Amino acid sequence: MAEEEDFSSLPLTDRWIHKAWKVRKQAYEEAAQLFEKTPDEHDPAFRPFTQDPSLWKSAAADSNVAAQQDGLAALCAFLKFGGREGALRARQHAVTPIAEKCLSSTRAAIKTSALEALLLFIEVDVPGLVIEEILPVLSSKQPKVIAAALASLTQIYHNYGCKTADPKPVLKILPKVFGHADKNVRAEATNLAVEFYRWLRDAMKPMFWNDLKPTQQNDLEAQFEKVKADGAPKQERLLRSQQAAQERAPAGGGDDEYEDGGGDAEEPAEVDAFDLAEPQDVASKVPKDFFDNLGSSKWKERKDALEALYAVVNVPRIKDGDFGAINHSLAKCMKDANIAVVTQAAQCIELLAKGLRRGYGKYRSIVMQPIMERMKEKKQIVADALGTALDAVFLSTDLTECLEDITTYLVHKNPQIKEGTMKFLVRCLRTTRDVPNKQEIAAIVETAKKLLSESSEALRSGGAETLGTIMKIIGERAMNPHLEGLDEIRKTKIKEFYETAEVKAKEKPKAPPPAARAPPGGPKKAMGGGKKAPAGARKPAAAAAAAPPAEPAAAPRPGPASKLGMPKPGGLGLKAPQKRTLAGPGAASPRRPAPAPSPPPMEEEEEEEEEPPMSPPPTRPSRLGLGRGGLAGRSLAKPAAPAMPAAPPSPSPPSSGFTAIERAELEELRTANERLHKQIDDARHDRSKLMSEIQELKNQNAGLIEDHTRDVLSIKAKETQLVRARSDAEAAEQTNDRLRRELERLKRALNKAEALNASGGLGSPGSPGLGFRTMSPTLDDGGIYHDASSASRNRMSMASTLSEEKENGDGMPHPRSKISPDLRYTGSNASSGRGSPARGFRRDVSMEEKEPRTADMAGMGYNSYNDRAGSRAGSRTGGRETPTSATTATSGMESWKRAAEVTSQLKARIEQMKAKQASRPQ
Repeated sequence: MAEEEDFSSLPLTDRWIHKAWKVRKQAYEEAAQLFEKTPDEHDPAFRPFTQDPSLWKSAAADSNVAAQQDGLAALCAFLKFGGREGALRARQHAVTPIAEKCLSSTRAAIKTSALEALLLFIEVDVPGLVIEEILPVLSSKQPKVIAAALASLTQIYHNYGCKTADPKPVLKILPKVFGHADKNVRAEATNLAVEFYRWLRDAMKPMFWNDLKPTQQNDLEAQFEKVKADGAPKQERLLRSQQAAQERAPAGGGDDEYEDGGGDAEEPAEVDAFDLAEPQDVASKVPKDFFDNLGSSKWKERKDALEALYAVVNVPRIKDGDFGAINHSLAKCMKDANIAVVTQAAQCIELLAKGLRRGYGKYRSIVMQPIMERMKEKKQIVADALGTALDAVFLSTDLTECLEDITTYLVHKNPQIKEGTMKFLVRCLRTTRDVPNKQEIAAIVETAKKLLSESSEALRSGGAETLGTIMKIIGERAMNPHLEGLDEIRKTKIKEFYETAEVKAKEKPKAPPPAARAPPGGPKKAMGGGKKAPAGARKPAAAAAAAPPAEPAAAPRPGPASKLGMPKPGGLGLKAPQKRTLAGPGAASPRRPAPAPSPPPMEEEEEEEEEPPMSPPPTRPSRLGLGRGGLAGRSLAKPAAPAMPAAPPSPSPPSSGFTAIERAELEELRTANERLHKQIDDARHDRSKLMSEIQELKNQNAGLIEDHTRDVLSIKAKETQLVRARSDAEAAEQTNDRLRRELERLKRALNKAEALNASGGLGSPGSPGLGFRTMSPTLDDGGIYHDASSASRNRMSMASTLSEEKENGDGMPHPRSKISPDLRYTGSNASSGRGSPARGFRRDVSMEEKEPRTADMAGMGYNSYNDRAGSRAGSRTGGRETPTSATTATSGMESWKRAAEVTSQLKARIEQMKAKQASRPQ
């Protein structure tokens, strides 16, 4: 039963958002039929959708594809038959769902209707706002949505062209879509780039070309070659405003306006990178040492400075600034002795002129003459660079400004300069779009004629080419007077160049016809002085304006009027003047001056024109009466009074065409117009205020960005310092650990040495050790011996030696190499102690500590190393104990001295290390 329920009784808007898709589909179909049957855009059928434009969002994003298809069809009908206001309100709700849901649909009908809806949105208003709604869709996560959006952009630019739809927003995002991972997205990006190339050619490349991969550039170049042979593209669909202008042009009879439009259609305006690029501030990027390096005596530094400037100004469009000092420096470079510097300076001038365009015109006088003076250079590379720079400077000015310098250097005594200037003049004539005036043409022709008699063939041909190019601009007929006096050979040569010349200056042959039509209009207006009365009968405002000029014309009339009124000055009264005025036009019009009878044909025409309106005759007696005096004037004024009310009915015919309702509507429209003008003025004021606020916010943002950048850099610098400090601290800790270990090792060595010295005093008084201590100069409490003369010196030398080895990185691998010279004979084991002079004493001490000595052993003399060595030697020789010799005693004494020195040096070294560790910051 629910399926058979009839929902047709519900309002259309309720069925539009119904939960059943069939009900919605039926509502979409009904709305499309209603829109098609409406008589105009003000029909009430459009009102619900104009008041609630969000209905189109639900229709475009309908979950059911069948209903979605009918919803898009209804939207297309609404845009086609509805008004502009409803379309503008629906655009912000419908474009995004169409781009996200409909363009990538699997149904061909939905895709077609969605694309048609986008084109209709553009047709109603402008393309820019629709394109802005589509661009965010290019960031979608679904590749098919991005590919469909790119395809729609391609169709938009294909139908409306890059002149109507601004290509700059889309050109900026091309590198992003070219880098997409999906091949379908890249393919649609290629199609869009090819479409841009149809309209813009190579002018679009600086916007994104360098961001592409070499492989992509090669593929695009191959695609561009296919469309190069095609002709200039034309706009296939027109905006509503363009359609209205096209319809008004023929109907209004504006021949000039129509011809201008036709001219634009025949030859589309060229689009270059300058028009597409954003101005860049290069004045602040010029190196600070540019002028110093440019004034260097070394040509290499001058060339490097110019190369740095070239890299800065090599941009499509330059923001206008103060480049006077730079151009003065570049002009001085034209006199440089090095041709590499001259060539680089000319290239910098070329880039500055191309980047500034009209803004570079104020620097023309600075650089043009130095460049022309340098054209005496015979090397082709330099000549080409100078010529290109001159061409760029000319594009920033016009022929009128450059002609004086050109004609001056065309008669230069140097043939190279003369030839270069002549070629430059020919290029200027080919590229200029303004036709030179007669004085300029005469100056160019006279100078070119002088070149025809030059001895150089290049100059003679250049003169003929100049004359042929001028002939192409002004026409063969206008050029004939300038060619008088030339022989046939030269005329033939000039005509050959005339036939092959290509110029951009547009002739204006239709300018004279309006001037020729003006004289016929002038006489009509001048002779219409007698027609002001009939015009006043039709238009009261014109009659009121024409009445005052008629009063001065009454001054010459007293003569003829007096002749008519003299026979009967007062008897005729009013009738005589009326009869004369009515019959007067046959003989002479009383409103015309005395010389009027001379051209009879003109009088007859005026009579015919003045006869139909009868309202002026009652006013004529008043004028005659004003010219007279006395009673006749009064008698004429009295009957003129009742004739005055006849003037107000004259505006009745125009006013009768407007009813009271129409007058009220007219007043309402005027009030609405004034209100709209006031709103526009307020909006402009608000806009200027907002723009100023935006500029202030931009300046504040720039300042905040600079502060943030400065803070980030300072933080990074602090972090770098912190890392370095940490590394230094770690290195210091490692050094401290190493020194601490060395100190412990030295302490142990000192303790051992002190123990050895202490053990040396435990022997018997008759032992050799006692004798050694007796022979030693001094003996402290610790048993360490000091030498008054050499101990301190040896200690200092020993400490310095150890410190030097420590600083040189030796790390004291063999601590005893400097202490005991005998260690070098002990082999590789440096720590064994064999060969040390105190070896025997350490051994005796250890033996005494472990095993107590007896009196017999002491009596046998085994208390010292020398005694045992002597006993062993004696046992080997004779088997009996013999006393030690003097040599043995001397060597033992020297060994003890060395041991004392080592001990003192070790103590000094320990003290130094302690002092150093105490002074080191923790």
